[in-house]
Amino acid sequence: MAPKPSAPPGSGPAAPFPTSDTRHFPWLGLLVVVLGAFMAILDGSIVNVALPKLMAIFGVDTEDAQWILTGYLLASGVVVPVTGYLGDRYGYKFMYIFALTAFTIGSALCGMAWSNNSLIAFRIVQAIGGGMIMPVSMAIIYRIVPRQKIGMALGLWGIGAIMAPAIGPTLGGYLVDNFSWHLIFTINIPIGFFAVLLTQMVLQETPKQQHLKFDYWGAFLCCTGCFALLLALSKGQDKGWTSQYIVTLFGLAFFSLLLFCIWELRIDHPMLDIRLFRNPVFSVSMAVTVLTQVGLFAIIFIIPLYTQNMLGMTPMQTGIFMMPMALATGLMMPISGRLFDKVGAMPLGVVGLTIAAVISYMLHELNLSYSLPHLRLLLVLRALGLGLAMMPLSSVGTNTVPPFLVGRATAINNLFRQIASSLGIAYLTYIMVSRQAYHAAVLSAGISVDTPLAGQYLNYATATLGDKSTALAAVSGLVQREALMRGMSDALLVGAIFVFLGLPFAFYLTKERAEKQRQIMARQFAHLAPPPGVSGPAAPPPGQTKPAGP
Repeated sequence: MAPKPSAPPGSGPAAPFPTSDTRHFPWLGLLVVVLGAFMAILDGSIVNVALPKLMAIFGVDTEDAQWILTGYLLASGVVVPVTGYLGDRYGYKFMYIFALTAFTIGSALCGMAWSNNSLIAFRIVQAIGGGMIMPVSMAIIYRIVPRQKIGMALGLWGIGAIMAPAIGPTLGGYLVDNFSWHLIFTINIPIGFFAVLLTQMVLQETPKQQHLKFDYWGAFLCCTGCFALLLALSKGQDKGWTSQYIVTLFGLAFFSLLLFCIWELRIDHPMLDIRLFRNPVFSVSMAVTVLTQVGLFAIIFIIPLYTQNMLGMTPMQTGIFMMPMALATGLMMPISGRLFDKVGAMPLGVVGLTIAAVISYMLHELNLSYSLPHLRLLLVLRALGLGLAMMPLSSVGTNTVPPFLVGRATAINNLFRQIASSLGIAYLTYIMVSRQAYHAAVLSAGISVDTPLAGQYLNYATATLGDKSTALAAVSGLVQREALMRGMSDALLVGAIFVFLGLPFAFYLTKERAEKQRQIMARQFAHLAPPPGVSGPAAPPPGQTKPAGP
């Protein structure tokens, strides 16, 4: 077969990656998407604080109340994979307004809940919008911001994403303690209404690819797999990781996602284009994002347990204690974004992850007598490192994707982040609990009435408490407390290891390699690009003509 003649200059499809973009920076548009992301993330951290209050009001135990969180997690995780298709098919402005509206209506319904079951049902409604807000807002940023300024835009967007979890416990504790639990939900109503109004006024609709067909089998398999995986990760510690219930869920998740990958590679319009993983920069970016996400949650998960269970702080006090850490990350985000636009992801990722990994390792020495000012300083330094590294490392892969596939890429990015977060919490909880049991056994074996020091302490405790059985219970409580503290330290060490594992990947993500891969992706997917500026189906294949008519 004779080779095709090369096309003359200027003919053929427009380059998906323009070399220059003279558009102004869309400050108002960016404010709109930051506001939505901030609202969605803030609600999750507020509800965590209010859970004990809700248990008392509705008269339910911890297992039933946990479904208020689990239901939201599962519903939001299931809707993330379809956001890319929905945005491409119906327009990202429309989907963003839909997500904000669903989240706001769900928040209003949650505020009117009369029982635990009704609150769980309304949280699922809320999660349909909340799960869509993050990937859709990221996709909108890539659509409205010039490519040479995308780092700065994502850095500013990241301020809201980082600040919300820090403000949530403080605000939630204040609202629950001084007003009513209803406010943790109804506070979203005016914010959501304002965000919808601004979106309608400021954002322009993106081109719609009306030729796209919905991938029913892909959606079913992916949603089934993600639902089973997230449910197994959230309930594994309670039910037992080797229980039939959890093993069945993991089996269902594995085979569903395996069939999903096989199916997606065989159809023309996949729901999630996993062919993007043939892009090595995108694949490495996702890998380092997952590893650093697990390391990030080591602190977010362990430090509140330490301050509340070990030191007796309230959730509000814990939020105030961790606020400088969030402020440091928020301060670094736009700086790292600006630098990312100039030097690429590699130097920022290497320096940032090195700082975060070293500080994370130092934190594993945490104990009951640790200096709180020193702990706060280490958390701030670690936050500066992560703030420098996380946005460039997670964004460099999406930057190499053609603009018309960015919605699918951001859906994959957010899905991996959500699974990594659940996996990190589940694995770190397993490490903490198993190591607590190990340390408790070791400490108990070293304590005996035959040991002079233990015997003296037991006699002193008996004389103080007036009863030997009470003294033995007090000693056992001290042993369990120390064992839990050591289990937390071991979990922090595991979190540090995950950050260290991400460091070698950062060396691969150079600016030159990312730019080269971006041009390769532009050529590989050029045949799928819709006509520039046209809101409709892609151009017909060679040999076919468009049907006449409107």
